[in-house]
Amino acid sequence: MGHWIFTDEHDMFRKTVRSFVEKEITPNIEQWEKDGQTPRSLYKRMGELGFLGIKFPEEYGGSGLDVVMEAVFTEELAGCGAGGVGAAIGSHTTIAMTNIWRYGNHEQKLKYLVPGIKGEAISALAVTEPGGGSDVAAIKTTAKKDGDYYVLNGSKTFITNGVNADYVIVAAKTKEGPQHRNISLFIVETNSDGYSVGKSLKKLGWRSSDTGELFFDNVIVPKENLIGEENEGFVYIMKNFQYERLILALGCIGAAEKALELTVHYSKERIQFNKPLSEFQVLRHKMVDMAVDIEKARNLTYRALYLYSQGKNCVTEATMAKAVASEMVNRVCDQAVQIHGGNGYMMEYPIQRLWRDARIQTIGGGTTQIMNEILTKQLGILTPVEVPANKGPKS
Repeated sequence: MGHWIFTDEHDMFRKTVRSFVEKEITPNIEQWEKDGQTPRSLYKRMGELGFLGIKFPEEYGGSGLDVVMEAVFTEELAGCGAGGVGAAIGSHTTIAMTNIWRYGNHEQKLKYLVPGIKGEAISALAVTEPGGGSDVAAIKTTAKKDGDYYVLNGSKTFITNGVNADYVIVAAKTKEGPQHRNISLFIVETNSDGYSVGKSLKKLGWRSSDTGELFFDNVIVPKENLIGEENEGFVYIMKNFQYERLILALGCIGAAEKALELTVHYSKERIQFNKPLSEFQVLRHKMVDMAVDIEKARNLTYRALYLYSQGKNCVTEATMAKAVASEMVNRVCDQAVQIHGGNGYMMEYPIQRLWRDARIQTIGGGTTQIMNEILTKQLGILTPVEVPANKGPKS
């Protein structure tokens, strides 16, 4: 459906991305799911087409377009039917490289952002650790300064692109002291001595993206690879969470739309009791409920996206969008499997993959419970802690 947030330029771009997805991604999904990763060739191809640099400045090889344009790309990519592809590309552009764009210096952008936009280098963000997930302030990985470099020790887990990344943005403690003011971000090249990947983790869903364990054993990181200011890493991570959660919500909407599309198509072809499933009132109404569920999440998410694109504080709206959309995609995909009946449980039917991929959405990027806790503070139900507000996209 059309929406006032999108211009004719956005709609034209949507058609371009949709055509690319149908021709160059969807036919390859089954193989990439078996491989457990999105191939480097896709990054390179997307780089050539300008898909990896939509919002980044032209001086670094980007297109300098608005975040709404990137939102269009995210939705259409989710329509490929494999959440792992969107996770791999989104982790590279939205989660990892955005930190360099926002907080890095000119030299870092030339060295790391440029090849990332071209698709010649893959990036990842490493925050989550074996001993904790959503509690960012409790990370144990350390980076001790020693002259002109830092010595990095610790480990990370559940890192999307962690197996194949060429460089990783690592969150590490740079001092003891008050929470929220003792974490820094570093660009760590994966060919560094002491850096290792434990294993590629096997997942229920998102199988077309690689997910790894990372280990740092006295890894030497040059001081020029510190992103922004020392001890400001927690602030940077929290600021980017707003956009990350918006992107996750948009991915949920795209996936849910794909699930509904497949279900409507199946219901018209599947014959039971001498008529198609679409002629059974109960099932028709289920699909209507799915469509309404998607639309509610869509409008909440687009509202947050609009506020973000205008540089306004949207912590509340982005958090609501992520919570609502992630729960929605699970409901929609579950109903889609139900309507498919026994076939929905068979690996030959793509609806099972959408159902499996949807499950991570209420966990990754902050669980629904964490989203609700944030909202209790934002709505004044619980006394808020100091959380950095969104300053809007960097121009």
